[in-house]
Amino acid sequence: MNINKRLLLYVKAMRIYVVLVGLFALITALCIIFQNSYIAQIINKAFLAHQSLPQLLPALYILLGIILVRAIVIWGNELATNIVSTRVKTDLRQRLFAHLFKLGPQFLKGEQSGEIVNTTADGVEALDAYFIQYFPQVCATVIIPTVILIYVFSIDTLSGIVLLITWPVLPFFMILIGKQANAMTEQRWRLLSQLSSHFLDVLQGLTTLKLFGRNHIQEETIRTISTRYGDTTMKVLRVAFLSSLVMEMGATISNAIIAVEIGLRLLYGDIPFEQAFFILLLTPEFYLPLRSLGAQFHASIESAASAERIFDLLETPTSEVANDQNIQVPQTVQEAIEFCDVHYTYTDAGEKQRAEALRGISFKLAPGQKVAIVGASGAGKSTIAHLLLRFLEPTAGAITIDSQPIQSIPAPAWRKLVTWQPQQPYVFNTTVAENIRMGQSDASIDEVIIAAQQANIHDVITQLPQGYETEIGERGALLSGGQVQRLSLARAFLKNAPILVLDEATSTLDTESEQQVLQALERLTPDRIALTIAHRLHTIISADHILVIQDGRIVDQGTHQTLLMKSPVYQELVKAYEEEAIA
Repeated sequence: MNINKRLLLYVKAMRIYVVLVGLFALITALCIIFQNSYIAQIINKAFLAHQSLPQLLPALYILLGIILVRAIVIWGNELATNIVSTRVKTDLRQRLFAHLFKLGPQFLKGEQSGEIVNTTADGVEALDAYFIQYFPQVCATVIIPTVILIYVFSIDTLSGIVLLITWPVLPFFMILIGKQANAMTEQRWRLLSQLSSHFLDVLQGLTTLKLFGRNHIQEETIRTISTRYGDTTMKVLRVAFLSSLVMEMGATISNAIIAVEIGLRLLYGDIPFEQAFFILLLTPEFYLPLRSLGAQFHASIESAASAERIFDLLETPTSEVANDQNIQVPQTVQEAIEFCDVHYTYTDAGEKQRAEALRGISFKLAPGQKVAIVGASGAGKSTIAHLLLRFLEPTAGAITIDSQPIQSIPAPAWRKLVTWQPQQPYVFNTTVAENIRMGQSDASIDEVIIAAQQANIHDVITQLPQGYETEIGERGALLSGGQVQRLSLARAFLKNAPILVLDEATSTLDTESEQQVLQALERLTPDRIALTIAHRLHTIISADHILVIQDGRIVDQGTHQTLLMKSPVYQELVKAYEEEAIA
Protein backbone atom coordinates (compact mmCIF):
# COMPACT_ATOMS: atom_id res chain seq x y z
CA MET A 1 0.00 0.00 0.00
CA ASN A 2 1.50 3.36 -1.02
CA ILE A 3 2.08 6.29 1.32
CA ASN A 4 -1.00 8.22 0.19
CA LYS A 5 -3.46 5.36 0.73
CA ARG A 6 -1.98 4.64 4.16
CA LEU A 7 -2.20 8.31 5.14
CA LEU A 8 -5.84 8.35 4.06
CA LEU A 9 -6.46 5.54 6.54
CA TYR A 10 -4.93 7.46 9.43
CA VAL A 11 -5.48 11.15 8.77
CA LYS A 12 -8.90 12.68 8.08
CA ALA A 13 -7.37 15.95 6.90
CA MET A 14 -5.81 14.04 3.95
CA ARG A 15 -9.21 13.90 2.24
CA ILE A 16 -9.52 17.69 2.27
CA TYR A 17 -5.92 17.91 1.12
CA VAL A 18 -6.44 15.62 -1.89
CA VAL A 19 -9.56 17.51 -3.02
CA LEU A 20 -7.88 20.92 -2.69
CA VAL A 21 -4.71 19.88 -4.53
CA GLY A 22 -6.74 18.30 -7.35
CA LEU A 23 -8.96 21.38 -7.67
CA PHE A 24 -5.99 23.75 -7.83
CA ALA A 25 -4.32 21.57 -10.48
CA LEU A 26 -7.49 21.62 -12.63
CA ILE A 27 -7.82 25.42 -12.37
CA THR A 28 -4.12 25.77 -13.24
CA ALA A 29 -4.59 23.61 -16.36
CA LEU A 30 -7.50 25.75 -17.54
CA CYS A 31 -5.51 28.94 -16.89
CA ILE A 32 -2.59 27.56 -18.94
CA ILE A 33 -4.87 26.80 -21.89
CA PHE A 34 -6.66 30.18 -21.87
CA GLN A 35 -3.44 32.12 -21.21
CA ASN A 36 -1.61 30.60 -24.17
CA SER A 37 -4.71 30.83 -26.34
CA TYR A 38 -4.89 34.60 -25.80
CA ILE A 39 -1.13 34.97 -26.31
CA ALA A 40 -1.44 33.20 -29.67
CA GLN A 41 -4.45 35.38 -30.61
CA ILE A 42 -2.66 38.61 -29.67
CA ILE A 43 0.52 37.67 -31.62
CA ASN A 44 -1.54 36.66 -34.65
CA LYS A 45 -3.63 39.84 -34.61
CA ALA A 46 -0.64 42.12 -33.99
CA PHE A 47 1.79 40.73 -36.59
CA LEU A 48 -0.38 39.09 -39.25
CA ALA A 49 -3.68 40.98 -39.00
CA HIS A 50 -1.83 44.26 -38.24
CA GLN A 51 -4.30 45.36 -35.56
CA SER A 52 -3.51 48.46 -33.50
CA LEU A 53 -2.97 48.62 -29.74
CA PRO A 54 -6.50 49.90 -28.94
CA GLN A 55 -7.90 46.92 -30.84
CA LEU A 56 -5.70 44.53 -28.84
CA LEU A 57 -6.44 46.06 -25.41
CA PRO A 58 -9.51 43.88 -24.60
CA ALA A 59 -7.52 40.71 -25.26
CA LEU A 60 -4.55 42.08 -23.27
CA TYR A 61 -6.79 42.87 -20.29
CA ILE A 62 -8.24 39.35 -20.38
CA LEU A 63 -4.69 37.92 -20.57
CA LEU A 64 -3.66 40.03 -17.59
CA GLY A 65 -6.69 38.75 -15.66
CA ILE A 66 -5.82 35.14 -16.47
CA ILE A 67 -2.23 35.69 -15.31
CA LEU A 68 -3.51 37.19 -12.05
CA VAL A 69 -5.88 34.24 -11.55
CA ARG A 70 -3.02 31.82 -12.18
CA ALA A 71 -0.82 33.67 -9.66
CA ILE A 72 -3.62 33.58 -7.07
CA VAL A 73 -4.09 29.85 -7.69
CA ILE A 74 -0.35 29.21 -7.17
CA TRP A 75 -0.40 31.25 -3.94
CA GLY A 76 -3.59 29.53 -2.75
CA ASN A 77 -2.15 26.11 -3.57
CA GLU A 78 1.00 26.77 -1.50
CA LEU A 79 -1.03 28.24 1.36
CA ALA A 80 -3.49 25.35 1.41
CA THR A 81 -0.81 22.66 1.19
CA ASN A 82 1.15 24.26 4.03
CA ILE A 83 -1.94 24.53 6.24
CA VAL A 84 -3.10 21.01 5.52
CA SER A 85 0.44 19.67 5.86
CA THR A 86 0.63 21.15 9.35
CA ARG A 87 -2.72 19.62 10.28
CA VAL A 88 -1.79 16.23 8.88
CA LYS A 89 1.56 16.18 10.69
CA THR A 90 -0.10 17.24 13.93
CA ASP A 91 -2.78 14.57 13.57
CA LEU A 92 -0.23 11.93 12.63
CA ARG A 93 2.08 12.84 15.52
CA GLN A 94 -0.83 12.70 17.97
CA ARG A 95 -1.86 9.29 16.65
CA LEU A 96 1.75 8.11 16.82
CA PHE A 97 2.24 9.19 20.43
CA ALA A 98 -1.18 7.84 21.44
CA HIS A 99 -0.31 4.49 19.90
CA LEU A 100 3.11 4.45 21.57
CA PHE A 101 1.37 5.08 24.90
CA LYS A 102 -0.96 2.15 24.17
CA LEU A 103 2.00 -0.07 23.28
CA GLY A 104 3.46 0.84 26.66
CA PRO A 105 6.92 0.50 28.19
CA GLN A 106 7.18 -3.21 27.45
CA PHE A 107 7.24 -2.49 23.71
CA LEU A 108 9.73 0.35 24.09
CA LYS A 109 12.14 -1.95 25.92
CA GLY A 110 12.70 -3.70 22.61
CA GLU A 111 13.25 -0.47 20.68
CA GLN A 112 16.09 2.04 20.54
CA SER A 113 15.11 5.33 22.20
CA GLY A 114 17.09 7.46 19.75
CA GLU A 115 15.43 5.78 16.76
CA ILE A 116 11.95 6.33 18.22
CA VAL A 117 12.76 10.00 18.92
CA ASN A 118 14.10 10.40 15.38
CA THR A 119 10.92 8.87 13.92
CA THR A 120 8.46 10.91 15.99
CA ALA A 121 10.34 14.19 15.50
CA ASP A 122 12.39 14.32 12.30
CA GLY A 123 10.44 11.47 10.69
CA VAL A 124 7.11 13.28 10.86
CA GLU A 125 8.71 16.58 9.81
CA ALA A 126 10.27 14.83 6.80
CA LEU A 127 6.72 14.37 5.46
CA ASP A 128 6.74 18.09 4.60
CA ALA A 129 8.49 17.31 1.31
CA TYR A 130 5.70 14.89 0.42
CA PHE A 131 2.79 17.17 1.30
CA ILE A 132 4.15 20.51 0.09
CA GLN A 133 6.20 19.43 -2.91
CA TYR A 134 5.68 15.90 -4.18
CA PHE A 135 1.96 15.12 -3.91
CA PRO A 136 0.79 18.48 -5.37
CA GLN A 137 3.23 17.87 -8.23
CA VAL A 138 1.85 14.35 -8.75
CA CYS A 139 -1.66 15.79 -9.06
CA ALA A 140 -0.39 18.49 -11.42
CA THR A 141 1.42 15.85 -13.51
CA VAL A 142 -1.75 13.78 -13.86
CA ILE A 143 -4.31 16.55 -14.33
CA ILE A 144 -2.52 19.32 -16.29
CA PRO A 145 -1.12 17.17 -19.16
CA THR A 146 -4.43 15.27 -19.36
CA VAL A 147 -6.48 18.48 -19.74
CA ILE A 148 -3.97 19.92 -22.26
CA LEU A 149 -3.92 16.64 -24.23
CA ILE A 150 -7.73 16.52 -24.44
CA TYR A 151 -7.80 20.13 -25.64
CA VAL A 152 -5.03 19.57 -28.24
CA PHE A 153 -6.85 16.49 -29.57
CA SER A 154 -9.96 18.64 -30.00
CA ILE A 155 -8.14 21.14 -32.23
CA ASP A 156 -5.36 19.06 -33.87
CA THR A 157 -5.43 15.25 -33.76
CA LEU A 158 -1.93 14.72 -35.20
CA SER A 159 -0.25 16.91 -32.55
CA GLY A 160 -2.30 15.14 -29.86
CA ILE A 161 -1.02 11.75 -31.08
CA VAL A 162 2.60 12.96 -30.97
CA LEU A 163 2.13 14.27 -27.42
CA LEU A 164 0.46 11.02 -26.37
CA ILE A 165 3.31 8.89 -27.77
CA THR A 166 6.19 10.96 -26.35
CA TRP A 167 4.76 11.59 -22.86
CA PRO A 168 5.15 8.02 -21.38
CA VAL A 169 8.88 7.92 -22.25
CA LEU A 170 9.77 10.33 -19.43
CA PRO A 171 7.95 8.45 -16.63
CA PHE A 172 9.60 5.23 -17.80
CA PHE A 173 13.09 6.67 -17.28
CA MET A 174 12.05 8.27 -13.99
CA ILE A 175 10.76 4.93 -12.63
CA LEU A 176 13.98 3.14 -13.60
CA ILE A 177 16.18 5.69 -11.86
CA GLY A 178 13.70 6.18 -9.00
CA LYS A 179 13.94 2.54 -7.88
CA GLN A 180 17.67 2.86 -7.37
CA ALA A 181 17.27 6.20 -5.58
CA ASN A 182 14.52 4.80 -3.35
CA ALA A 183 16.72 1.93 -2.12
CA MET A 184 19.58 4.35 -1.41
CA THR A 185 17.33 6.78 0.48
CA GLU A 186 15.90 4.00 2.64
CA GLN A 187 19.46 3.00 3.49
CA ARG A 188 20.26 6.65 4.26
CA TRP A 189 17.25 6.91 6.61
CA ARG A 190 18.24 3.70 8.41
CA LEU A 191 21.76 5.07 8.89
CA LEU A 192 20.35 8.34 10.26
CA SER A 193 18.19 6.41 12.75
CA GLN A 194 21.17 4.27 13.69
CA LEU A 195 23.29 7.38 14.20
CA SER A 196 20.59 9.01 16.35
CA SER A 197 20.18 5.88 18.48
CA HIS A 198 23.89 5.39 18.96
CA PHE A 199 24.52 9.04 19.78
CA LEU A 200 21.76 9.07 22.41
CA ASP A 201 23.14 5.85 23.90
CA VAL A 202 26.62 7.39 24.08
CA LEU A 203 25.30 10.57 25.73
CA GLN A 204 23.42 8.58 28.36
CA GLY A 205 26.49 6.46 29.11
CA LEU A 206 29.04 9.27 28.90
CA THR A 207 30.10 8.97 32.55
CA THR A 208 30.77 5.24 32.20
CA LEU A 209 32.68 5.74 28.95
CA LYS A 210 34.90 8.36 30.52
CA LEU A 211 35.59 6.25 33.63
CA PHE A 212 36.62 3.21 31.59
CA GLY A 213 38.47 5.23 28.95
CA ARG A 214 36.24 4.01 26.11
CA ASN A 215 35.21 7.41 24.74
CA HIS A 216 37.79 7.29 21.94
CA ILE A 217 36.34 4.03 20.63
CA GLN A 218 32.84 5.54 20.57
CA GLU A 219 34.17 8.64 18.81
CA GLU A 220 35.54 6.38 16.10
CA THR A 221 32.22 4.48 15.85
CA ILE A 222 30.26 7.73 15.46
CA ARG A 223 32.78 8.92 12.87
CA THR A 224 32.34 5.68 10.91
CA ILE A 225 28.55 5.86 10.93
CA SER A 226 28.65 9.57 10.01
CA THR A 227 30.99 8.84 7.09
CA ARG A 228 28.72 6.07 5.82
CA TYR A 229 25.73 8.42 6.14
CA GLY A 230 27.58 11.14 4.21
CA ASP A 231 28.64 8.70 1.46
CA THR A 232 25.09 7.41 1.09
CA THR A 233 23.76 10.99 0.91
CA MET A 234 26.20 11.78 -1.91
CA LYS A 235 25.10 8.66 -3.80
CA VAL A 236 21.48 9.78 -3.52
CA LEU A 237 22.42 13.23 -4.83
CA ARG A 238 24.29 11.72 -7.79
CA VAL A 239 21.23 9.68 -8.73
CA ALA A 240 19.03 12.76 -8.32
CA PHE A 241 21.24 14.79 -10.66
CA LEU A 242 21.24 11.93 -13.18
CA SER A 243 17.46 11.80 -13.02
CA SER A 244 17.19 15.55 -13.64
CA LEU A 245 19.54 15.25 -16.61
CA VAL A 246 17.50 12.45 -18.18
CA MET A 247 14.21 14.27 -17.60
CA GLU A 248 15.49 17.53 -19.08
CA MET A 249 16.95 15.76 -22.13
CA GLY A 250 13.75 13.78 -22.64
CA ALA A 251 11.55 16.86 -22.38
CA THR A 252 13.82 18.85 -24.72
CA ILE A 253 13.80 16.10 -27.38
CA SER A 254 10.02 15.75 -27.09
CA ASN A 255 9.59 19.52 -27.51
CA ALA A 256 11.83 19.39 -30.55
CA ILE A 257 9.75 16.62 -32.15
CA ILE A 258 6.56 18.66 -31.74
CA ALA A 259 8.31 21.76 -33.08
CA VAL A 260 9.53 19.91 -36.20
CA GLU A 261 6.08 18.37 -36.80
CA ILE A 262 4.32 21.75 -36.41
CA GLY A 263 6.96 23.59 -38.47
CA LEU A 264 6.72 21.21 -41.44
CA ARG A 265 2.93 21.34 -41.48
CA LEU A 266 3.02 25.14 -41.18
CA LEU A 267 5.48 25.28 -44.06
CA TYR A 268 3.15 23.29 -46.31
CA GLY A 269 0.09 25.22 -45.16
CA ASP A 270 -1.59 22.28 -43.42
CA ILE A 271 -2.21 24.23 -40.19
CA PRO A 272 -3.05 27.90 -39.47
CA PHE A 273 -0.37 30.04 -37.80
CA GLU A 274 -2.44 30.90 -34.71
CA GLN A 275 -3.26 27.24 -34.05
CA ALA A 276 0.33 26.13 -34.70
CA PHE A 277 1.72 28.84 -32.40
CA PHE A 278 -0.83 27.97 -29.73
CA ILE A 279 0.21 24.27 -29.76
CA LEU A 280 3.90 25.25 -29.62
CA LEU A 281 3.18 27.39 -26.55
CA LEU A 282 1.26 24.54 -24.89
CA THR A 283 3.93 21.90 -25.53
CA PRO A 284 6.46 23.08 -22.88
CA GLU A 285 3.57 23.46 -20.41
CA PHE A 286 2.56 19.87 -21.25
CA TYR A 287 5.99 18.47 -20.27
CA LEU A 288 6.77 20.93 -17.46
CA PRO A 289 4.80 19.12 -14.68
CA LEU A 290 6.62 15.87 -15.44
CA ARG A 291 10.01 17.62 -15.45
CA SER A 292 9.15 19.21 -12.12
CA LEU A 293 7.99 15.85 -10.77
CA GLY A 294 11.42 14.39 -11.49
CA ALA A 295 12.97 17.05 -9.25
CA GLN A 296 10.36 16.66 -6.49
CA PHE A 297 10.47 12.86 -6.58
CA HIS A 298 13.82 12.70 -4.82
CA ALA A 299 12.64 15.12 -2.15
CA SER A 300 9.75 12.75 -1.46
CA ILE A 301 11.80 9.56 -1.16
CA GLU A 302 12.99 10.50 2.32
CA SER A 303 9.37 11.19 3.25
CA ALA A 304 8.43 7.72 2.04
CA ALA A 305 11.28 6.13 4.03
CA SER A 306 10.29 7.92 7.24
CA ALA A 307 6.58 7.23 6.61
CA GLU A 308 7.33 3.52 6.31
CA ARG A 309 8.74 3.48 9.84
CA ILE A 310 5.85 5.61 11.15
CA PHE A 311 3.31 3.19 9.68
CA ASP A 312 5.22 0.22 11.11
CA LEU A 313 4.80 1.75 14.56
CA LEU A 314 1.14 2.66 14.01
CA GLU A 315 0.35 -0.85 12.77
CA THR A 316 2.10 -2.61 15.66
CA PRO A 317 -0.70 -4.41 17.51
CA THR A 318 -1.30 -3.43 21.12
CA SER A 319 -2.07 -5.78 23.98
CA GLU A 320 -5.11 -3.76 25.03
CA VAL A 321 -8.47 -5.40 24.46
CA ALA A 322 -11.79 -3.80 23.54
CA ASN A 323 -13.91 -2.82 26.51
CA ASP A 324 -17.63 -2.59 27.10
CA GLN A 325 -18.39 1.13 27.36
CA ASN A 326 -21.17 0.41 29.87
CA ILE A 327 -18.92 -1.48 32.26
CA GLN A 328 -18.94 -0.31 35.86
CA VAL A 329 -15.44 0.89 36.77
CA PRO A 330 -14.67 0.18 40.45
CA GLN A 331 -13.28 2.98 42.58
CA THR A 332 -11.66 0.65 45.12
CA VAL A 333 -11.18 -3.04 45.93
CA GLN A 334 -13.98 -4.47 48.09
CA GLU A 335 -13.02 -8.15 48.19
CA ALA A 336 -9.80 -9.15 46.40
CA ILE A 337 -7.74 -9.17 43.23
CA GLU A 338 -7.27 -12.73 42.02
CA PHE A 339 -4.86 -14.29 39.51
CA CYS A 340 -6.59 -17.38 38.13
CA ASP A 341 -4.30 -19.84 36.29
CA VAL A 342 -2.50 -16.96 34.53
CA HIS A 343 -0.04 -17.75 31.75
CA TYR A 344 2.09 -15.29 29.83
CA THR A 345 4.43 -15.88 26.89
CA TYR A 346 6.68 -13.19 25.47
CA THR A 347 7.06 -12.93 21.70
CA ASP A 348 9.99 -11.55 19.74
CA ALA A 349 9.92 -9.12 16.81
CA GLY A 350 9.16 -11.97 14.39
CA GLU A 351 6.12 -12.96 16.47
CA LYS A 352 7.75 -16.30 17.29
CA GLN A 353 6.87 -17.48 20.76
CA ARG A 354 9.55 -17.83 23.40
CA ALA A 355 9.46 -19.82 26.65
CA GLU A 356 6.56 -19.07 28.96
CA ALA A 357 7.35 -16.41 31.57
CA LEU A 358 4.38 -17.48 33.73
CA ARG A 359 2.93 -20.98 33.85
CA GLY A 360 -0.39 -21.14 35.65
CA ILE A 361 -0.02 -18.53 38.41
CA SER A 362 -2.90 -18.39 40.94
CA PHE A 363 -3.12 -16.25 44.10
CA LYS A 364 -5.22 -13.57 45.81
CA LEU A 365 -4.48 -10.02 46.94
CA ALA A 366 -6.82 -8.73 49.67
CA PRO A 367 -7.22 -5.11 50.92
CA GLY A 368 -4.89 -4.34 53.82
CA GLN A 369 -2.63 -7.26 52.92
CA LYS A 370 1.08 -6.90 52.16
CA VAL A 371 2.21 -9.58 49.71
CA ALA A 372 5.86 -10.10 48.76
CA ILE A 373 7.05 -11.94 45.65
CA VAL A 374 10.50 -13.53 45.88
CA GLY A 375 12.48 -15.51 43.37
CA ALA A 376 15.61 -15.60 41.30
CA SER A 377 16.18 -13.22 38.42
CA GLY A 378 14.00 -14.21 35.45
CA ALA A 379 11.55 -16.20 37.59
CA GLY A 380 8.60 -14.03 36.48
CA LYS A 381 8.28 -11.43 39.27
CA SER A 382 8.35 -8.38 36.98
CA THR A 383 5.93 -10.04 34.57
CA ILE A 384 3.37 -10.36 37.39
CA ALA A 385 3.81 -6.66 38.20
CA HIS A 386 3.41 -5.65 34.53
CA LEU A 387 0.27 -7.76 34.22
CA LEU A 388 -1.18 -6.02 37.26
CA LEU A 389 -0.24 -2.64 35.76
CA ARG A 390 -1.89 -3.64 32.43
CA PHE A 391 1.31 -3.15 30.45
CA LEU A 392 0.78 -6.78 29.46
CA GLU A 393 -2.33 -8.90 29.09
CA PRO A 394 -2.42 -12.62 30.03
CA THR A 395 -1.82 -15.14 27.26
CA ALA A 396 -4.22 -17.44 29.12
CA GLY A 397 -6.12 -17.36 32.38
CA ALA A 398 -7.73 -14.32 34.00
CA ILE A 399 -7.08 -11.56 36.51
CA THR A 400 -10.17 -10.37 38.37
CA ILE A 401 -11.10 -7.60 40.77
CA ASP A 402 -14.05 -8.48 43.00
CA SER A 403 -14.81 -11.34 40.55
CA GLN A 404 -14.85 -8.92 37.59
CA PRO A 405 -12.17 -9.47 34.88
CA ILE A 406 -9.85 -6.48 34.80
CA GLN A 407 -9.65 -6.81 30.99
CA SER A 408 -13.25 -5.59 30.89
CA ILE A 409 -12.12 -2.30 32.43
CA PRO A 410 -10.45 0.26 30.10
CA ALA A 411 -6.71 0.23 30.79
CA PRO A 412 -6.52 4.00 31.57
CA ALA A 413 -9.36 3.66 34.09
CA TRP A 414 -7.71 0.61 35.63
CA ARG A 415 -4.37 2.40 36.07
CA LYS A 416 -6.11 5.05 38.16
CA LEU A 417 -6.53 2.30 40.75
CA VAL A 418 -2.85 1.35 40.75
CA THR A 419 0.32 3.09 41.96
CA TRP A 420 3.69 1.83 40.77
CA GLN A 421 6.84 2.49 42.81
CA PRO A 422 9.86 1.22 40.84
CA GLN A 423 13.46 0.89 41.98
CA GLN A 424 14.46 3.88 39.88
CA PRO A 425 11.51 6.28 39.49
CA TYR A 426 11.57 8.66 36.56
CA VAL A 427 11.36 12.37 37.29
CA PHE A 428 10.89 14.96 34.58
CA ASN A 429 12.86 18.09 33.81
CA THR A 430 10.26 20.40 35.32
CA THR A 431 9.36 21.80 38.74
CA VAL A 432 9.10 19.73 41.91
CA ALA A 433 5.40 20.56 42.17
CA GLU A 434 4.69 19.42 38.61
CA ASN A 435 6.58 16.19 39.22
CA ILE A 436 4.48 15.45 42.30
CA ARG A 437 1.29 16.40 40.41
CA MET A 438 1.90 13.41 38.16
CA GLY A 439 -0.15 11.64 40.84
CA GLN A 440 -3.08 14.07 40.42
CA SER A 441 -2.85 16.75 37.76
CA ASP A 442 -5.42 19.12 39.30
CA ALA A 443 -4.05 18.98 42.86
CA SER A 444 -3.63 22.30 44.69
CA ILE A 445 -0.25 23.34 46.09
CA ASP A 446 -1.53 22.60 49.60
CA GLU A 447 -2.33 19.02 48.59
CA VAL A 448 1.10 18.73 46.99
CA ILE A 449 2.76 19.92 50.21
CA ILE A 450 0.76 17.45 52.35
CA ALA A 451 1.81 14.59 50.02
CA ALA A 452 5.45 15.71 50.25
CA GLN A 453 5.26 15.81 54.04
CA GLN A 454 3.85 12.29 54.14
CA ALA A 455 6.70 11.13 51.90
CA ASN A 456 9.39 12.79 54.12
CA ILE A 457 10.55 15.05 51.27
CA HIS A 458 9.02 18.42 52.29
CA ASP A 459 12.07 19.63 54.26
CA VAL A 460 14.36 18.85 51.33
CA ILE A 461 12.13 20.73 48.88
CA THR A 462 11.95 23.86 51.05
CA GLN A 463 15.74 24.06 50.96
CA LEU A 464 15.81 24.17 47.15
CA PRO A 465 16.34 27.62 45.52
CA GLN A 466 12.68 28.15 44.51
CA GLY A 467 11.12 25.53 46.77
CA TYR A 468 8.32 23.66 45.02
CA GLU A 469 8.84 25.73 41.85
CA THR A 470 12.47 24.62 41.46
CA GLU A 471 13.22 22.85 38.20
CA ILE A 472 15.08 19.71 39.23
CA GLY A 473 16.84 19.03 35.92
CA GLU A 474 16.90 16.01 33.66
CA ARG A 475 16.38 12.75 35.58
CA GLY A 476 16.30 14.74 38.85
CA ALA A 477 19.86 16.09 38.63
CA LEU A 478 19.40 18.25 41.78
CA LEU A 479 18.21 15.31 43.91
CA SER A 480 19.86 12.22 45.37
CA GLY A 481 18.57 8.70 44.75
CA GLY A 482 16.73 8.60 48.10
CA GLN A 483 15.17 12.02 47.48
CA VAL A 484 13.96 10.90 44.05
CA GLN A 485 12.36 7.83 45.70
CA ARG A 486 10.58 10.02 48.24
CA LEU A 487 9.46 12.41 45.51
CA SER A 488 7.96 9.41 43.71
CA LEU A 489 6.29 8.34 46.96
CA ALA A 490 4.75 11.82 47.21
CA ARG A 491 3.08 11.11 43.87
CA ALA A 492 1.70 7.89 45.34
CA PHE A 493 0.31 9.71 48.39
CA LEU A 494 -1.28 12.30 46.11
CA LYS A 495 -2.79 9.66 43.81
CA ASN A 496 -4.15 7.72 46.80
CA ALA A 497 -4.83 4.57 44.74
CA PRO A 498 -6.10 1.40 46.46
CA ILE A 499 -3.49 -0.87 44.82
CA LEU A 500 0.23 -0.36 45.41
CA VAL A 501 2.91 -2.21 43.43
CA LEU A 502 6.45 -1.86 44.82
CA ASP A 503 9.67 -2.96 43.18
CA GLU A 504 11.83 -2.85 46.32
CA ALA A 505 12.06 0.93 46.50
CA THR A 506 14.98 0.83 48.98
CA SER A 507 17.29 -1.64 47.24
CA THR A 508 19.75 0.99 45.97
CA LEU A 509 19.65 3.43 48.93
CA ASP A 510 21.95 4.17 51.84
CA THR A 511 20.79 3.38 55.40
CA GLU A 512 19.50 6.88 56.24
CA SER A 513 17.58 7.29 52.97
CA GLU A 514 16.25 3.76 53.34
CA GLN A 515 14.80 4.51 56.78
CA GLN A 516 13.04 7.65 55.53
CA VAL A 517 11.57 5.77 52.57
CA LEU A 518 10.45 2.89 54.82
CA GLN A 519 8.74 5.31 57.20
CA ALA A 520 6.86 6.84 54.25
CA LEU A 521 5.90 3.38 52.97
CA GLU A 522 4.52 2.43 56.39
CA ARG A 523 2.17 5.42 56.16
CA LEU A 524 1.25 4.57 52.56
CA THR A 525 0.46 0.84 52.71
CA PRO A 526 -2.30 0.51 55.40
CA ASP A 527 -5.75 -0.39 54.01
CA ARG A 528 -4.25 -0.85 50.55
CA ILE A 529 -3.33 -3.92 48.54
CA ALA A 530 0.46 -3.85 48.58
CA LEU A 531 2.35 -6.18 46.22
CA THR A 532 6.14 -5.98 46.62
CA ILE A 533 8.84 -7.48 44.42
CA ALA A 534 11.22 -8.18 47.30
CA HIS A 535 15.02 -8.04 47.18
CA ARG A 536 15.79 -7.38 50.85
CA LEU A 537 15.25 -9.57 53.87
CA HIS A 538 13.49 -6.98 56.04
CA THR A 539 10.88 -6.47 53.29
CA ILE A 540 10.18 -10.20 53.14
CA ILE A 541 9.89 -10.58 56.90
CA SER A 542 7.39 -7.71 57.21
CA ALA A 543 5.08 -9.14 54.52
CA ASP A 544 1.79 -10.77 55.51
CA HIS A 545 2.07 -13.35 52.74
CA ILE A 546 5.03 -14.44 50.59
CA LEU A 547 4.91 -16.00 47.11
CA VAL A 548 7.99 -17.97 46.05
CA ILE A 549 8.34 -17.94 42.25
CA GLN A 550 10.55 -20.32 40.29
CA ASP A 551 10.55 -20.77 36.48
CA GLY A 552 7.21 -18.99 36.12
CA ARG A 553 5.41 -21.02 38.77
CA ILE A 554 4.50 -20.46 42.42
CA VAL A 555 6.42 -23.26 44.12
CA ASP A 556 5.65 -22.22 47.72
CA GLN A 557 3.67 -19.60 49.62
CA GLY A 558 3.03 -18.62 53.22
CA THR A 559 4.54 -16.52 55.99
CA HIS A 560 8.25 -16.06 56.52
CA GLN A 561 8.44 -18.51 59.43
CA THR A 562 6.36 -21.16 57.67
CA LEU A 563 8.44 -21.01 54.50
CA LEU A 564 11.71 -21.17 56.44
CA MET A 565 10.62 -24.51 57.84
CA LYS A 566 9.16 -26.17 54.74
CA SER A 567 10.58 -24.56 51.56
CA PRO A 568 14.14 -25.40 50.37
CA VAL A 569 13.82 -22.82 47.56
CA TYR A 570 12.88 -20.10 50.04
CA GLN A 571 15.70 -21.12 52.37
CA GLU A 572 18.22 -20.70 49.54
CA LEU A 573 16.80 -17.28 48.65
CA VAL A 574 16.94 -16.09 52.28
CA LYS A 575 20.51 -17.31 52.56
CA ALA A 576 21.44 -15.37 49.39
CA TYR A 577 19.73 -12.22 50.73
CA GLU A 578 21.60 -12.54 54.04
CA GLU A 579 24.95 -12.92 52.28
CA GLU A 580 24.19 -9.90 50.11
CA ALA A 581 23.29 -7.85 53.20
CA ILE A 582 26.57 -8.81 54.91
CA ALA A 583 28.55 -7.96 51.79
